[in-house]
Amino acid sequence: MCGIAGILHLNGQGTSDPSDIKRMADVMEHRGPDDEGFFVSGPIQLAHRRLSIIDLNSGHQPMFNEDESIAIVFNGEIYNHDALRLILEAKGHRYRTHSDTESILHAYEEFGENFESQLTGMFAFAIWDNPRRRLVLSRDRLGIKPLYYTICRGQLVFASEIKSILALKGIDRRVDLEALDAYLSLRYVPGPKTMFRDIYKLQPGHTMIVQNGTITTRQYWELTFEERDCSVQEAGQELDALLSQVCQDHLMSEVPYGVFLSGGIDSSAVVAVLQKKLANRLQTFTVGYDQAAGINEFDYADTVSRHVGTTHHTLTLQAQDFADWIPKLVWHLDEPVGDAACIPLYFLARYAKERATVLQSGEGADEIFAGYSIYKKMEWMNTLQRGPWSSACRTLSRTITPFVKTGKTARYARLLRKPLEERYRGVSGHFMEGLRERLIKPGVLKDADQNFAEKVFSQYYGRVRSDRDLNRMLFVDTNTWLPDDLLVKADKMTMAASVELRVPFLDHRLVEFAARLPVSLKIRHGQTKYLLKKVMEPYLPHDVIYRPKKGFPVPVSDWFKHGLYEMATELLLSSKSHVSGFIDLVYLRSLMDQHKAGKHDFSNELWGLLVLEWWFRTFEVQL
Repeated sequence: MCGIAGILHLNGQGTSDPSDIKRMADVMEHRGPDDEGFFVSGPIQLAHRRLSIIDLNSGHQPMFNEDESIAIVFNGEIYNHDALRLILEAKGHRYRTHSDTESILHAYEEFGENFESQLTGMFAFAIWDNPRRRLVLSRDRLGIKPLYYTICRGQLVFASEIKSILALKGIDRRVDLEALDAYLSLRYVPGPKTMFRDIYKLQPGHTMIVQNGTITTRQYWELTFEERDCSVQEAGQELDALLSQVCQDHLMSEVPYGVFLSGGIDSSAVVAVLQKKLANRLQTFTVGYDQAAGINEFDYADTVSRHVGTTHHTLTLQAQDFADWIPKLVWHLDEPVGDAACIPLYFLARYAKERATVLQSGEGADEIFAGYSIYKKMEWMNTLQRGPWSSACRTLSRTITPFVKTGKTARYARLLRKPLEERYRGVSGHFMEGLRERLIKPGVLKDADQNFAEKVFSQYYGRVRSDRDLNRMLFVDTNTWLPDDLLVKADKMTMAASVELRVPFLDHRLVEFAARLPVSLKIRHGQTKYLLKKVMEPYLPHDVIYRPKKGFPVPVSDWFKHGLYEMATELLLSSKSHVSGFIDLVYLRSLMDQHKAGKHDFSNELWGLLVLEWWFRTFEVQL
């Protein structure tokens, strides 16, 4: 796990100050504290920060092919590199190391167009092909590893983190108003935009090629849903074998490893499958909170640990730990993500670092096997819209709407009469219905395309090749919430602690397997993740498998009634705050007071705005 950066003069002639690429690398030292490397040749500069995981002695980057005409810097892991090596050596390629990085280089040489499809793993890499004067940037299928870029003063600048790009002089630090508008709806920014004007994300499953001053981008992978006929028993046997293989492949490491264990079905499944394969006891880690009744999952995690036989560790966070780290959180995230689970994830990663450098987690299972309860709610609305009660529901919706302006009642009243593609905007904690419109000052975002987020979702609904509403929702989440919220926090928070996080459920072999399942094996008789739970019955206690889903709970609602209330008052309600430029502070104060009095829970909205304010201050962004 590493950080990469680079600068390319698009005219092929210019040269850059070597101190520029050094500054870009230094900003990402946390991503790779073990080593650094640079390559400067004519118009190209490449940098690499290394966290040593495999081939500890000879895995230095940049790495080169046999005649050193092609160079690569790489962030990630290629889990099938041993099998690839056998194929590539048989075709005449000579390896100098045991590193998976070298397999990418030789695959590029051997397979040409769509060489990325030969790779199984998580990755973001840059290849400089000197004979062709060509730069190739590529990102893994699901977007597990980040890659950002911009064009500034005739240069293409790219890096694993935005702050690395910002280390260069002349980079625009103005906010992208369309991205800001989207954030005030979703609490994250859907790609390819970022919150910074003119800085973009290379989208998952895409490769960018820069040659002769021309930039082209192609998509080499997209999730498709092609349901097949199969029984529960047949599909269960396949899933059991595939999950076992994937978890085994993700063990690839020469350093200590462990698993984040929440006590939910997803992380517990990873723990159970891995421990079955290991002679030694697996290290597992759980985070909880001081005085947070009903939030902690210590008991469930401990149950799984004892049942499976791991060596288990728990970390208890105090509210003050949480509050004190918010500014650093924002710096590591690069752009605001209004998900409070970021902070406990960082502290748990830092705690685990003492015992493990590589960690696995259960991220992604909900998005591929349909684990969120909102999927059931949306399908229930589909039934109401299409059934004999459809007319009555529309009438009820129109009757209620004028009397409820905000909150869940207002939201569901409006949603009842909308089609799925207008109703479902992913699983993220959106701003409550009606709040966004009342919070934003009229006319402030008039220069922005305020339909940006709508266009993003419409695009994905238009691309999904399935007539199943559940699969359409899964496709939307896989392309928006997953890479732009969930995986952002997973990568940035673990890399902030200099540990590598692996997510076996997002191995493309498992993702493609799940996409071929009948929807009845994802949600059945009201049970989400039906097939995964059936497969786990021999591995885990029944109460763990079938307990209500909690996600990664954080007691932020309670904290906004105490310490975070004071912080929010000082930061947000000042006339000098950045958010005061576009937020109605009188209305915001009323929301904060209602929340503190326990009348309504506005913690999602307050947290999103608090993170946003810190972001403006941390990166000195202009509106």
